[in-house]
Amino acid sequence: MLKHMRILNGRDLADFVKERQARQVRGLRQAHGVAPRLAIVQTIDSPVIDTYVRMKRAYGDDILVDVDVHKVPQEQAADKIRELNDDDSVYGIIVQLPLENPAETDVLVNLVAPEKDIDGLRDDSPFDPATPMAIDWLLVGYNIELRGKRVAIVGHGRLVGAPLERMWLRSGYDVTVFDDTSTDMAEQLPEYDVIVTATGVPGLITSSMVKTGATVVDAGTASEQGKIVGDVAADVRARDDLKITPEKGGVGPLTVAALFDNVIRAAQKRAGLL
Repeated sequence: MLKHMRILNGRDLADFVKERQARQVRGLRQAHGVAPRLAIVQTIDSPVIDTYVRMKRAYGDDILVDVDVHKVPQEQAADKIRELNDDDSVYGIIVQLPLENPAETDVLVNLVAPEKDIDGLRDDSPFDPATPMAIDWLLVGYNIELRGKRVAIVGHGRLVGAPLERMWLRSGYDVTVFDDTSTDMAEQLPEYDVIVTATGVPGLITSSMVKTGATVVDAGTASEQGKIVGDVAADVRARDDLKITPEKGGVGPLTVAALFDNVIRAAQKRAGLL
């Protein structure tokens, strides 16, 4: 069992990235007197969000980046973002999504100053969003070539699917997006060599949708009975012919690493090093 399957373990790759980042932050602090600080604006309580915020805090501790979490009601979020924009000790700002009222998402993420938009959510952000960066790093780290392959992205959300499509089309890859308006996904998906899914619909991708020898990256997150689950069904994971992310430790750890890469770049830019 699992003799042919290759697990795409993001945690192993993130450890290498983290060592490099720790050196960079030490250099910023010691040689330039710059102490990188990340501010997270969180407007709702949810087990999934709390888990991700804890991961970010722990990661920041490991590489000496200060992480402040500002829990405020959504109606106070705009004032908080403006205050953080004006705070020179803050190098990156995250508006933690989803919001209680998602209709305000565009307004709030566009309030973040471009040079502090380390989530890459503004249209004019100088940073790539973290999860697409992480997926790219994961595939490169395991030598999975996308050129000449048929690539499917399932889900077209603003955090993963939409920016990943833009990034990969810029690179000249053959990319097709399936979203909740697609009626023929179950028939079409088996034609694709690489499937990246990020819908937050548990068990959406079943074994009959995945061709032999495909690569599957599950970047979906949802909460089911208090446990974080992905988009890929158990019958896919039972197969031994795929390259696939694990249930835990696939894209998530690298997403956090990519986010802190953006925080470090923001600090390096302000210090005149980039």
